[in-house]
Amino acid sequence: MSNEKIIKPANGYLMLVVVLVLFIGGILAAISNENPGWLLLTLTGFVSIFGFILVNPNSSKVILLFGKYIGTVKTNGLYWANPLYKKRTISLRASNFDSERLKVNDKLGNPIMISTILVWRVTDTHKAAFDVDNYENFVRVQTDAAVRKLASMYPYDNFADEGLEEDITLRSSVNEVSGALEKEIDERLSIAGIEVLEARIGYLAYAQEIANAMLKRQQATAIVAARHKIVEGAVSMVEMALIELSKKEIVDLDDERKAAMVSNLMVILCGDKDASPVLNTGTLNQ
Repeated sequence: MSNEKIIKPANGYLMLVVVLVLFIGGILAAISNENPGWLLLTLTGFVSIFGFILVNPNSSKVILLFGKYIGTVKTNGLYWANPLYKKRTISLRASNFDSERLKVNDKLGNPIMISTILVWRVTDTHKAAFDVDNYENFVRVQTDAAVRKLASMYPYDNFADEGLEEDITLRSSVNEVSGALEKEIDERLSIAGIEVLEARIGYLAYAQEIANAMLKRQQATAIVAARHKIVEGAVSMVEMALIELSKKEIVDLDDERKAAMVSNLMVILCGDKDASPVLNTGTLNQ
């Protein structure tokens, strides 16, 4: 439950006229009447100057009197209140925070480097001022803690040899991971009266000590996947060739000749380099 109380002090422009009248009028009265007692008006005007409160757009002033919370001024303008009030400025503007790159372990235990970009703003000045010691530092610490927790919940990427197929990974599921990160940070910062406008991963990579090994692993995985597609296509092409030869009765091949033809075609279709053709100028059996 919020304990924030919105107040609107006296009009500052009207009080500015009153203060000037007291300050200047006291001096003039003391001179004209040759009575220094009139300088009390000047002193009153001087002390009243400290009661002015200037609130800029998207800013606020938290008002205290001897440690007691009086209220918060959120409407921009010039106001006047008790000169004994203590004023603390709290910005209501949206702020950006780019966290440091943290070394953490993902769900599979791989060390990764990760950082986040956070957009936030204060919505409850009472909580921001009194429920936490320093709300800006609170945002930084809790954001780092949320990123560490998030990284441990998901793997960096999927690998077939791990025997674990995750629907959500840090690298490929950007929207899902950002949504989970935003929810986690918002829950942590609500105690400080802070609203999370956006949270997303700003940097993501394997840690330096395993980066080269993981790059080779990714390349090997890509090569295996490409080979799988090549073999799959080659088998289909060989099957189609045998069916068409048999259907059109171009040549009658026994099992041995079919096996030789399949072997030759698979070598040609699956090889990394172009095959060197060998011309047979004799009969089929030579």
